[in-house]
Amino acid sequence: MPRPRSTLISLEDTPYYHCCSRVVRRAFLCGDDKFTGNNYDHRRGWVEVQILKLTEVFAIDVAAYAVMSNHLHVVLYIDLETANNWSGRDVVEQWHKLFNGTDLTQKFIKGEVIEECMVASLKHLIATYRSRLSDISWFMRCLNEPIARQANYEDNCTGHFWEGRFKSQALLDQAAVLACMAYVELNPIRAKMAKTPEQSDYTSLQLRVNAALKGKQPTKLLPFIGNEKKNQPKGINFSLQDYLILVDETGRIIRDDKRGAISPNTEKILNRLNIPSENWLKITTDFGKLFHGPVGSLQELTHYCEHLEKRRRHFASSCQYLSAS
Repeated sequence: MPRPRSTLISLEDTPYYHCCSRVVRRAFLCGDDKFTGNNYDHRRGWVEVQILKLTEVFAIDVAAYAVMSNHLHVVLYIDLETANNWSGRDVVEQWHKLFNGTDLTQKFIKGEVIEECMVASLKHLIATYRSRLSDISWFMRCLNEPIARQANYEDNCTGHFWEGRFKSQALLDQAAVLACMAYVELNPIRAKMAKTPEQSDYTSLQLRVNAALKGKQPTKLLPFIGNEKKNQPKGINFSLQDYLILVDETGRIIRDDKRGAISPNTEKILNRLNIPSENWLKITTDFGKLFHGPVGSLQELTHYCEHLEKRRRHFASSCQYLSAS
């Protein structure tokens, strides 16, 4: 039975979450629909544009994404510190980038005088918006609803376009985050939609590769910041160069027409993550089958379950793939 989203989110344990939405009624986001003969490649662009737009609104960063033919993946980082540091005006301005708000918030943002009797209502609205702007469910709602409306308008129909609930799972440590990111970004290669990572259209990896060629990182994606250190900026505690090498080599190996082995240099990268190469290839190929809940080491999973008051450590058997022991 599906669990309430609040029982799956524990910011005390991790700000990273992997989310996946799938379409219904045999709908296609891209490619050729065998039943109608129509091509829907352009819809992948809709999704990518909306994902990147939302990074400018929410206190949620995108670490990775991939838009496939009938589903999408995003790896999200909840930036609660940013949300809490926004002023009341900042919160309302961010919210108004997507929604009209109320007459009260419109008056507030225009600098008009707010009656004393309405101040409490305004503070309540600001607190509500602040909470929503760091909420994964609201992020996914604001991602999926506009796409559904566009698709329904194009198809001249009504009804659900996406499944009612999106899948979400906590990524409890660095190894889990990087393994999930690689799995997400290599989706087009496993699906034979692309031959190499840099040719994987509508993925965060393609953005990272194109930016790296210019010596930069994409401004709308959570950056790689190297190894953990004091007073570090927000980002992924891993080298971008090492990650690109790791994903590039993995992508070339998992192709059915080109089998190979992990190179010694890449083995060194995996050793730092404490993941054996055979486990890494298994994870990046079958992540969705191996992990149906929180992902991380057994110790991190134990803490996560304790904080959410879960009596049993479900999915603990999958922890073996994220450890050399």
